[in-house]
Amino acid sequence: MTLARLIHGGLLTGGEPAAVFLDAGRPAGPDPVTLAHLVTHTSGLPALPAGFYLRGLPAWHTNPYARFPAERVVDTFLRHRPRHRPGTRWRYSNYGVSVLGHALAAATGTPWQDLLTEQVLRPLGLHGTALRADGSGLDATGHGKDGVSPVPAFDPGGFQAAGAVRATPHDLLTFLEAQLDPAGLPPQLAAALRAVRRPVLRRGIGHRHVHTIAWFRHPTGGGPMYFHSGATLGQQAFLGFRPDTGTAVAALCTRRFRAHDPFLAAAYALLAKE
Repeated sequence: MTLARLIHGGLLTGGEPAAVFLDAGRPAGPDPVTLAHLVTHTSGLPALPAGFYLRGLPAWHTNPYARFPAERVVDTFLRHRPRHRPGTRWRYSNYGVSVLGHALAAATGTPWQDLLTEQVLRPLGLHGTALRADGSGLDATGHGKDGVSPVPAFDPGGFQAAGAVRATPHDLLTFLEAQLDPAGLPPQLAAALRAVRRPVLRRGIGHRHVHTIAWFRHPTGGGPMYFHSGATLGQQAFLGFRPDTGTAVAALCTRRFRAHDPFLAAAYALLAKE
């Protein structure tokens, strides 16, 4: 949504090579990874950067991302050589979204947290949302897959744009209400909200898997539904909305499930219910 707002504001087009912002004076090259490639997961980047597993191994069950700071995320991106031409294959990549955050911060000359606050949080009135723990001790305690063992608060390291947001349930519902009905919002903000639900990519057999620049999009009997989920070592979240029924779901869990995840299945079924 931050990228959509910058595009609608005329500051970016989405076609800019990310490396140009992250390394001043660097030539774009013949097949550069653009901002649009990063946000649509078609950059050719892996799910996580080279060296992540080795570096994060000593803290694998606590905070592996904290051992990979912003400088290392950017550096591994600038040295990476994709196996496939950007724009030709889809592969979900938290790494790519993290690089996007660093690129947008560099392009605007604004730290990522300030940029997100300026472009999304403040305009939507999300005053209970931030990118880091505020020291109040109000972070929900996460738990491992046994549902009992507490897990330290998540430290995203250099992956802030891919999973550092802390939000109250009230703010999550406020965010989803804006997605459901952008009409009453200022024109530029409403335009960005509509842009992030527009299909930009279809893949799989019969092109059944539809993606926007922010959401997975699945069909229902009355129209499309939009959703996204995410997890850390001790938390899980699911957000989704359906314009046809005016329904939104914000589901949270202080436990990280593994295979055959009942939490996500239940949240999805609730949203999909006719």
